[in-house]
Amino acid sequence: MTISAHCTGAIIAGGRATRFGGVAKGLEQVGGVRIIDRVAAALRESCDELIVVANDPSAAEWIPGTRVVADLRAGAGALGGLHAALSNARGAVLVLAWDSPFVPAALMRALRDAGEAAGADAAVPTSGSPWGFEPLCAWYRTTCLSTVERHLDSNDLHAGSWLRDVKSIQLDSSPWGDADEIFFNVNAADDLAMANILTRRAP
Repeated sequence: MTISAHCTGAIIAGGRATRFGGVAKGLEQVGGVRIIDRVAAALRESCDELIVVANDPSAAEWIPGTRVVADLRAGAGALGGLHAALSNARGAVLVLAWDSPFVPAALMRALRDAGEAAGADAAVPTSGSPWGFEPLCAWYRTTCLSTVERHLDSNDLHAGSWLRDVKSIQLDSSPWGDADEIFFNVNAADDLAMANILTRRAP
């Protein structure tokens, strides 16, 4: 079993937010707290450092003191963001999309623990997505980088298809709640309104 000596938490802040009128959606508030701050809190407990993967010129202002890295492969979507995270990490990386306000810190910790314990290259949580898991809420060892680059080179930009080519494990997310709520994404104004409703329902 290989234990990662270092783990980087990466906030994936890509996308043009076309469904949000071009507004940086992660800076919107859910329950009075910016989504990006919720995501940072979910990562910090399990990581040795935090980075923001973003191409926005103002990204350095989002979380002062946090290193910002840009995509190395332009126009590659979510997979390009993951590639940038892996390229700027040491040992392993925990990634979380910046439009995911409800992912608990305990789940991120469990993903890191499960991946390290299994000696895996990747650990992803189960969900109701078309993949059956969440590729942008996951733990990856930097051994995944060459596989991601191979898929980028072949123009296979699906965020999850490359995982078939590495040793990956799936972690049952049900102990942390309903998957539809845990992995709820804020992509549009209606989603933001729903997120605030879900926050008010929380105990």
